Amino acid sequence: MAEDVFKKIVSHCKEYGFVFPSSDIYDGLGAVYDYGQNGVELKNNIKQYWWQAMVLLHDNIVGLDSAVFMHPTVWKASGHVDAFNDPLIDNRDSKKRYRADVLIEDQLAKYDEKIEKEVAKARKRFGESFDEAMFCQTNPRVLENAKKRDALHNRFKEALEANDLAEIKQIILDEGIVCPISGTRNWTDVRQFNLMFKTEVGSTADGASTIYLRPETAQGIFVNYLNVQKTGRMKVPFGIAQIGKAFRNEIVARQFIFRMREFEQMEMQYFVRPGTELEWFKAWKEQRMAWHQALGFGAENYRFHDHDKLAHYANAATDIEFHMPFGFKEVEGIHSRTDFDLSQHEKFSGKSIKYFDPETNESYTPYVIETSIGVDRMFLSVMCHAYCEEQLENGETRTVLRLPAALAPTKLAILPLVRKDGLPEKAKEILNDLKFHFNCKYEEKDTIGKRYRRQDAVGTPYCITVDHDTLADNTVTLRDRDTMQQQRVPISELPALLEEKVSITALLKKLA
Repeated sequence: MAEDVFKKIVSHCKEYGFVFPSSDIYDGLGAVYDYGQNGVELKNNIKQYWWQAMVLLHDNIVGLDSAVFMHPTVWKASGHVDAFNDPLIDNRDSKKRYRADVLIEDQLAKYDEKIEKEVAKARKRFGESFDEAMFCQTNPRVLENAKKRDALHNRFKEALEANDLAEIKQIILDEGIVCPISGTRNWTDVRQFNLMFKTEVGSTADGASTIYLRPETAQGIFVNYLNVQKTGRMKVPFGIAQIGKAFRNEIVARQFIFRMREFEQMEMQYFVRPGTELEWFKAWKEQRMAWHQALGFGAENYRFHDHDKLAHYANAATDIEFHMPFGFKEVEGIHSRTDFDLSQHEKFSGKSIKYFDPETNESYTPYVIETSIGVDRMFLSVMCHAYCEEQLENGETRTVLRLPAALAPTKLAILPLVRKDGLPEKAKEILNDLKFHFNCKYEEKDTIGKRYRRQDAVGTPYCITVDHDTLADNTVTLRDRDTMQQQRVPISELPALLEEKVSITALLKKLA
């Protein structure tokens, strides 16, 4: 059922100008997508919401835009050249390649799904008297699946920490995990695959040098942190925020825009005094969760997932996961990166990039708290939550995107009731006034009902209808997307009324 919903969302994205397969007229390019006219507006609004929450609301966080191309030694220092790998496994029968860790994670999710099914059945059977905690502690089937899940989890964690590829394969065999295509267990050995794209800079005649497309935006911040600190006279703690493209040669790219080869990140690196990093890690966990929940998607759709295996640079790490149609999946990572990155760049460059602290009168290498969110994954989570097929009282079904008004591509649709009697002219007069405040759309084709449905499908939170009464009293009918309720509103009150409802400022005030 969830899979069917996800297919509908993917189809809806293309049909209504949100996301297209890249190079579509050439049958597309795997795991690469283009954002259409509505998609780019939604994406820009997500980025603006993040940027303003970081830079506008914090007087000690500033922005940066670093280059995609960087000196190749950057990636040697960061560990990406030697350690930026995924464990891959092939099925000999289907000739398909998979990430071995994802196959095992999916198996863990199956145990969780079995537990949830038992709980859901019991909840339906016992109603309000249902004690979920007691049920999970006593039901034999729940206990059996929890035992299997925990045993697998512990074994998987140990294999990851030891980087034991043979054990990871053995887990796949012991769990009876089959290829989704062939249905067989005819697996190859697990091996590591580096995800960075290589290219060359300079003329080959002059001896071109190999460089990489950046796999993350963070390193551009680290190599610039002292430039920003000195020119901005920043004092620790301070942060640097950046939005930019990153590139990973994902062999197993799947689930639409969830995992792509070219994607966009919103990252903020927060530089703190050594010894205070875990306090700041906790504080940023809370702030980032508040940012997500301010969108009104329901706290039950989010959870923290602490990392079993910490990256080589981290002493604490967690993910914020969102409940997608295909399960809880990561949309943002929060990491305490210690001083690894700055120390490595100091070592490999041979230049001191220590910070002099005027309060303690000492020089030290700051520790770093990172918040990193995938724009595309955030986009997908918004679309997944917003998509709704609603049964109306008259028996009809409408498809509506219940997008947060501040993120919606179009804030207001202006619709003349008929294409005559001066109504289009009056509607365009209103449009020409409001377009300086909001992204508005004018539409006059088809019945008013069909136009409402089209605006519902792209998530436009409000429509105004210009009718014959408008010419007499300068009022319009304002229709709410979610409730479909209508009210008469003076044209002069529209800017203030809509500003309160659709601006990003309204979201930011929840965080301030």
